[in-house]
Amino acid sequence: MSKAIGIDLGTTYSAVSVLSETGQPQILLNQDGENLTPSVVFFQDFDGKDEPLVGIQAKNMAASSPEAVVQYVKRQMGNPNWKFDSPSDTVYTAEEISAIILKRLKEGAENALGEKVEDVVITVPAYFDDARRTATKHAGEIAGLNVLRVLNEPTAAALAYGISAEKNETVLVYDLGGGTFDVTLMKIKDGEFDVIATDGDRNLGGFDFDNALSMIIAEKMEEQGAEDIYTDEHFTALLREKSENTKRGLTTVEKTNVFLDYKGKSYKIPVTRGEFEDATKSLMNRTEELLDDVVEESGISWDEIDQVLLIGGSTRMPMVQRKLEEKIGKKIVYSINPDEAVAQGAAIQAALEIANKSEGSDISDTVRGLAEKLVVSDVTSQALGTLALSDGVKRNTIIIPKNSKVPNKYSEYFSTVVDNQQNVLVEVTQGDDEDPQFVTVIGESTIKLPGDWPAGTALKVTYHYDVDQTVFVEVHDSDNHLLGTFEVERQANLDKNAVELASRKIKDLTID
Repeated sequence: MSKAIGIDLGTTYSAVSVLSETGQPQILLNQDGENLTPSVVFFQDFDGKDEPLVGIQAKNMAASSPEAVVQYVKRQMGNPNWKFDSPSDTVYTAEEISAIILKRLKEGAENALGEKVEDVVITVPAYFDDARRTATKHAGEIAGLNVLRVLNEPTAAALAYGISAEKNETVLVYDLGGGTFDVTLMKIKDGEFDVIATDGDRNLGGFDFDNALSMIIAEKMEEQGAEDIYTDEHFTALLREKSENTKRGLTTVEKTNVFLDYKGKSYKIPVTRGEFEDATKSLMNRTEELLDDVVEESGISWDEIDQVLLIGGSTRMPMVQRKLEEKIGKKIVYSINPDEAVAQGAAIQAALEIANKSEGSDISDTVRGLAEKLVVSDVTSQALGTLALSDGVKRNTIIIPKNSKVPNKYSEYFSTVVDNQQNVLVEVTQGDDEDPQFVTVIGESTIKLPGDWPAGTALKVTYHYDVDQTVFVEVHDSDNHLLGTFEVERQANLDKNAVELASRKIKDLTID
């Protein structure tokens, strides 16, 4: 049996790991001999045919050929309206771009292991909604992978932290990635990883901190006479690259100079850590709001938190560590690698999935022992509900509350609206708000009724939610007779036929 791998499919960087026979997760080097691969695709056009380039070489092309480079595609996962037109006039969806990255990661893993790879666990931000999770799974399938599970990034990081020794701790995972932010509170005890509460913002990450630095640098350039900076696509891409590097530099020094050439003039731009921190106060305040919400919802006090795990390269910013130390009242120690822990945890989960499904002797005793010992439970990051009339007004009624244990089953009672009602439309929603404008309908189905009931006849709607985020709906009458069932077909995602067509399309590409 081939090895199962774990992939941290990041907004800016991705990593791949595998669990060794001794039970230790190891990062696999990519084709360039590096631990991390930039999640960037550059489309080369050879006689009208695309040959995508993935990784550091693609990232290096962003300034010179921005129109042929795709970055930060993770932010577009689950968005059916987003498309990229390559130089050869081929249109790609977000799932297909991610599949190109995943295919390159898969090939790198096969090169490192010396064998074919099919089985994978891919991580996603805990606050990713249903459409984005499904899109990620589809991307893996398009890349030719068998996706064993889509795992929350904070849970993966905790697995990487907790596998090395018996721990009995309450752990806060602070995950500030390239494009997303998650905060998760969980308990680790005797091999059980139990998520208590989670929250996040899928549009807050290192990308936004880079933007703030870009604005600082651009304003100072304008003070020195530069004009129309943001109208130059090539220079804007270069400015973003310089801003990312400057952010990294300011983690270790208080001030630095940025050197740029623009329209024949050289600029020397001084930037201080203080300026950067002032410009990003609103971003840090947003992370603090989410931190407070999770701790409050969990019912756990700050002084009960034993360990803070910092995940994502942006957690190296000194202001992140300061803020958390103020909150928790103790020194924060980097106990795991912020860039690698998520991939390592995914590798652990991948090995557990294989071990739990296989009775063969090709699973090492150590790995099988881990599978018997480790138990991972998660929660729903967002509520699931349905739209129903309440006093004549359409409202969203929550059926599965946010932060409910997964898998789960919840039921709510509703009633028919008119005499002799022929059917009922069940619209499955995602979101916590009562107002239908602020939730997302992720699927729906019409259930046929007997047709001779008076208005006000009771109906029981039951939602089943499993670890793979599959939602199965049942509708019963008041005597518990089954009226109808359906599995939610995600409206924002590709159907099976589209996934198959995309698989053929990506399979034919030569990816470097």
